[in-house]
Amino acid sequence: MRMTGLSCSETGPANTKHDGRDHTIARRLTVALLGAVFLTLIIAPAVYAVPKRIIILRHGEKQVNSTSCPFGSYALCPVGQQRSLALQDNYLGKGAANSLFPRGVKPAAIFAVTLHCLELANPTAQSWDMPIQLYSQVPIDGQTSDEEMVQLNERTQEAAKSILNDSRWNGKILVVVWEHHHIADQSLNSQNVTLYTLLHLDRLPEVPDEWNGDNYDYFWIVDYGNPYSARPTKFTAMKQVFPTPYDTLPSNDWGTPEDLPDDSGCQQ
Repeated sequence: MRMTGLSCSETGPANTKHDGRDHTIARRLTVALLGAVFLTLIIAPAVYAVPKRIIILRHGEKQVNSTSCPFGSYALCPVGQQRSLALQDNYLGKGAANSLFPRGVKPAAIFAVTLHCLELANPTAQSWDMPIQLYSQVPIDGQTSDEEMVQLNERTQEAAKSILNDSRWNGKILVVVWEHHHIADQSLNSQNVTLYTLLHLDRLPEVPDEWNGDNYDYFWIVDYGNPYSARPTKFTAMKQVFPTPYDTLPSNDWGTPEDLPDDSGCQQ
């Protein structure tokens, strides 16, 4: 009995010391694990939600209103319709002659906002057999220009949030067909309602702060070279130039007017 008592009294303090060290190690492991989880939560959205490239373009040329077509301004004119087909055949569609996509790569998504944008993007989307990510702003009879602007502002913010936060687009190529004032406009950029600010194009000094109203014939190609950052790393402005049978489509330099005949039926 005495030996048993001595054994208990002698081993008791030793166990206490071991228990203290065990608790210290456990606390350190817990802090380390919590830190790792915290860093994962911070880093993961940036790693898994940044596209590799965004191809931005404006919708095609618009139809003018007339007595025979009172809602013509909601549609593309014949020149704009031909541009939609030319873009499919030459740059953006499946099997395009001068594809903007590497061999074996397709766009992960095609975004559009207005009816003009939808009409321009439709042939390309059909060629890939894929839906359009439509952030719709559809005109309503009696709607004021201010109400229309509010809708365009909201749809642009929603689309930009998806582009930079949806893990489906991580490391992929996106096509964004948009209304030109909400691509870049000096009077709107400060309101954070243009792609120029929402997609951080303003971080690159070579990006124009306004999409010129005369141009329907350019791509803005934006690369995000750092998968850990939503800050773009490269910008390329590329003019659309088409071969036969689309070689008569306007291909004017940046900031210069289109040369359209008076009877084109297009807004000028």
